[in-house]
Amino acid sequence: MTDRIEALKKALEKDPTNKLGLFGLANEYFKEGMFKECVETLEKYLSLHEDEGSAYRILAQSYVNLGEIERAIDVYQKGIQQALKYNHPTMAQEFQQEIENLKTML
Repeated sequence: MTDRIEALKKALEKDPTNKLGLFGLANEYFKEGMFKECVETLEKYLSLHEDEGSAYRILAQSYVNLGEIERAIDVYQKGIQQALKYNHPTMAQEFQQEIENLKTML
C-alpha cells in the first residue's frame, strides 16, 4: 500500500465522511488496481455526497475491472443523470458511449 493511501486512511479516521478524503482514497485505490477497495470507498462517498460525474466514471471502471459489466452500466447511467444535472453534456455523451461499448461485452 502506498504512503498516500495510508495518509488518507489516517485522515479519514478523524473525519470518516470527508468528501475530499474519500474521493482521494478511492482514486488512489483505483490507481493501485485495488478495485474492490475503490468500489467500497466510492459507494460510501456517493451515499454521503453529491457528485458531478467523476466518481461515477471511476466507480464504473472499477466494476469493469472486477468483471461486473451490468453494474458498470448501471453506474454510468446514474453518472449521465448527474453529469446532465451539473451541465456536463460532454461527460454524459462519454458515459453513453461507454455504455454502448459495454453492452457488446454482455
